[in-house]
Amino acid sequence: MKNKSSLLILIIGLLPFVMVLGNSMLIPILPTMEEELNISAFEVGFLLSVFSIVAALVIPIVGFLSDRFGRKKIILISLLFVMGGSVVTIIAGRGVAEPFHWILAGRVIQGIGAGGTAPLAMALVGDLFSGNERSKNLGALEVFNGIGKVVSPFIGALAALLFWYSAFYVYFIVSLIAFLGIYFSIKPIVQEKYNEPLSSYAKMLWKVLKREARWLFPLSFLGAMALFILFGLLVFLSFEIERIYAIDGVFKGIVFTFPLGALTVVSYWTGKRIGDNHDYMKRLISTGSGIILGAFVFLMVFSHLSGLIFGLTLIATGVGLILPCINTLITSSVGGKERGLIVSLYGMIRFLGVAFGPIFFALWMVEVIDMFVKAFLLFLFTSIWVMTALKIKLQVFKQVFKEGISRK
Repeated sequence: MKNKSSLLILIIGLLPFVMVLGNSMLIPILPTMEEELNISAFEVGFLLSVFSIVAALVIPIVGFLSDRFGRKKIILISLLFVMGGSVVTIIAGRGVAEPFHWILAGRVIQGIGAGGTAPLAMALVGDLFSGNERSKNLGALEVFNGIGKVVSPFIGALAALLFWYSAFYVYFIVSLIAFLGIYFSIKPIVQEKYNEPLSSYAKMLWKVLKREARWLFPLSFLGAMALFILFGLLVFLSFEIERIYAIDGVFKGIVFTFPLGALTVVSYWTGKRIGDNHDYMKRLISTGSGIILGAFVFLMVFSHLSGLIFGLTLIATGVGLILPCINTLITSSVGGKERGLIVSLYGMIRFLGVAFGPIFFALWMVEVIDMFVKAFLLFLFTSIWVMTALKIKLQVFKQVFKEGISRK
């Protein structure tokens, strides 16, 4: 049974891997894409952001559809969209008029599909596991997420040695593997399906928001802000090490392993340790937030390459402490039909953070120190909001958690 559960998590883990690969593998080749497509740094950053923006907007719809028609079916359809968008980007790379617009269209299609991968993976784990097993396996999903972030820069850098758009071929192949794995290895998830009309679903949404908003929004925005900063700084690092320090190729991919490797290891450790201990999760969220804020103070003083890598590694460590705790709190807070809705809302807010990070940091990186100060202040205000909400509502949240378990 344990081996069967491990295989199940391995297959489900392909879904966040697909989501992460869609953006992270392009980060090392952003300057190359800027040159090949003859576009600005803002436009090349937008090619990253549009993927996550569309995914974020699609996530609530996907949550509704997965509750109505089943998780597996919607996941498979989502992966077909990812593969279809990859075909469009491949055609653009092979030589067409206005390739930027073709790639932009392909990225929109990929984003539609990506909205049904990682968020539904979290919902699946919430459906299948409870207690310590749930938190451990949600941590495992963050590990797959982190592994995707670690290997994606290598994949992008290695693919670029052939031709700059070969990363799009890789994305198609990985998505196809995920599709086949889900189709042949996972039976349809046994879940209660809900056939209420959309109006009833909207009423349930409003009811859930009224009841859960006091903790759902602060936690969701903290997760979004952590990813906003992480992806924004990764884009900044990509341009910085190639233009200022003339580092490219495979060695450029190695540079990204320091922060992303830290994210992966710390996410795994956090997922295994937290269980259902809310006080411990609160302490880890506080610690992770403090590490991130301290790292920005460090970067304001030491902004050279080694300092940038070290500071970004500290930030990734803080993110690794925060995200598994937020994932567990949100996924375990409710059960039944509300879980898909809550996870979808969280996923939407979270991926908006991923989406806007590259755009804002591409604009801010003209003044590096100002960029660090702005990011520091944004994260500080979000952290204060979260700490206040958790301090006041922790006992209430524990009761919500217990009710969510009983509803399962």
